[in-house]
Amino acid sequence: KMADIITVKNLTKNYGKLTALDGVDLTVKDRECFALIGLNGAGKTTFINVVTTLLSYDKGEVLIDGIDLLKNPFEIKKIINVSPQESAVCKNLTVEENLALIVDLYQLQDGKQKIEQVIKEFQLEQKRKVLAKKLSGGQLKRLSIALAVITEPKILFLDEPTLGLDVMARRKLWEVIKEQKSKRTVFLTTHYMEEAEALSDRIGIMKSGSLLA
Repeated sequence: KMADIITVKNLTKNYGKLTALDGVDLTVKDRECFALIGLNGAGKTTFINVVTTLLSYDKGEVLIDGIDLLKNPFEIKKIINVSPQESAVCKNLTVEENLALIVDLYQLQDGKQKIEQVIKEFQLEQKRKVLAKKLSGGQLKRLSIALAVITEPKILFLDEPTLGLDVMARRKLWEVIKEQKSKRTVFLTTHYMEEAEALSDRIGIMKSGSLLA
């Protein structure tokens, strides 16, 4: 039986009078792919921002790999990474330079080797010297996920990874995400039902800040 790597209890987040997260309870198992599905404004991005330490919350408990998020956010930051909805890519740097920047920021060992590895894994060999702003939507998304994966996180969070991509680019990205599932826990948000079905082991359905099922 797989252990739970994310445990969230009664998670509540308010913006003034608006309740963005309304007592959410969920668990994610180690090495599973969990999809949170819901319309825009359901609270998916708020949920990801809270559990990845980017946003404070009002009530509840969040444990990531047994670490309490309130008490020890820095320990959590070491074992997670995020590919946000708005891709976190530096547009005026090349593919290779973007990856080198992360290697430097995280002071990763064997940086050159890791860069080569992800360039290959994310099928960006032809694009390594190309400025990020000249990449297609699908290539940009692959680079965004590569930037999150190069730090070898235990848990990878993907917020709407295929938003705005055409069908071909989306399918290609699905292959990339499936590849990640064998190595780490993947938590993704989407509003495409077929995406959740294609990729995930379990699905949570969110509406107006509540987990329906």
